[in-house]
Amino acid sequence: MSVTRDAVLSVLSRLSLPDGGDIVSRDLVRALTVEKTSVRFVIEAPDPDQARRMEPLRQAAEAAVRSLPGVETVSVVLTAHGPAAKAAPPSLKIGGHPTPQAGPQQVPGVDRILAIASGKGGVGKSTVSSNLAVALARAGRRVGLLDADIYGPSQPRMMGASKRPASPDGKTIIPLKAHGVTFMSIGLMLKEDEAVVWRGPMLMGALQQMLGQVEWGRLDVLIVDLPPGTGDVQLTLCQRSHVSGAIIVSTPQDVALLDARRAIDMFAKLKTPILGLIENMSAYVCPNCGHEAHIFGHGGVADEARRLGVPLLGEIPLSLDVRIAGDTGVPIAAGDGPIAEAYGALARRLVAGGMA
Repeated sequence: MSVTRDAVLSVLSRLSLPDGGDIVSRDLVRALTVEKTSVRFVIEAPDPDQARRMEPLRQAAEAAVRSLPGVETVSVVLTAHGPAAKAAPPSLKIGGHPTPQAGPQQVPGVDRILAIASGKGGVGKSTVSSNLAVALARAGRRVGLLDADIYGPSQPRMMGASKRPASPDGKTIIPLKAHGVTFMSIGLMLKEDEAVVWRGPMLMGALQQMLGQVEWGRLDVLIVDLPPGTGDVQLTLCQRSHVSGAIIVSTPQDVALLDARRAIDMFAKLKTPILGLIENMSAYVCPNCGHEAHIFGHGGVADEARRLGVPLLGEIPLSLDVRIAGDTGVPIAAGDGPIAEAYGALARRLVAGGMA
């Protein structure tokens, strides 16, 4: 049974304050979020002194909500406004017109930048990006992952990281870490269902911020998960930073390969090397009978790689486990099994070839 917002507020309204009223009627409950069996909210005291005295109330609120049928996890944070707000760091604004710069710039501390691209959506580019990042980290590399798919940022869910990055001065962005990977996404700065309605210059400005204002630290490789297609984000990345090369992800079907060729042509025009191709959803092996089926065809990406004279870097099978892992925030490359090994082999090949 799923808990409701009204039920949570009802039980919290029974918690009286020493000077009268309750925490609901006094508007002390903020940022209430109810997601299936999980409840999160903030109790905001009038000032820091009262907040220190309200810890027993916070504990009582947590216990009261936890007693509701259907609630499994409760997170209650006690905070304060008033004088304490003066010490809060400046707010960070993402998006806006890019600042002028003279040619491509090196991202401080980053040795290589790998662009993961596709000609069309739905071929698993973001899944490949997150799993490759984790596989490279498991191989001993210092890895960053930048989710530059600004219109459809999915990496916060796939990496299991949703905390808003800190900004101590309103300019510097402190990235998150997940599964051994330093991680940043525009999705961390937005509500999960909030649309990005930006024109090209704002996209370019946001990408410039995430490359130049994020404290990436020392990285052997920064993987950039690009949006599908050939647009402003791809142009900005290749023209404003030193991209070591691009890896193209495609399924074997002809329609996907048509669009993949357009992405390859775009990188050629931008003088960005194509390091290789990855065939995703290459084959499906039935878990019951072991029969191998090629749902999207087979061999098309390998043929394209031969035509271009670039390596076929890997063939990643289609599996329900990959989807479940992405939805739960633990990339399949973080575990064991045939698909984790496929990503491990891909990572080792990139390291051995000096590409990562």
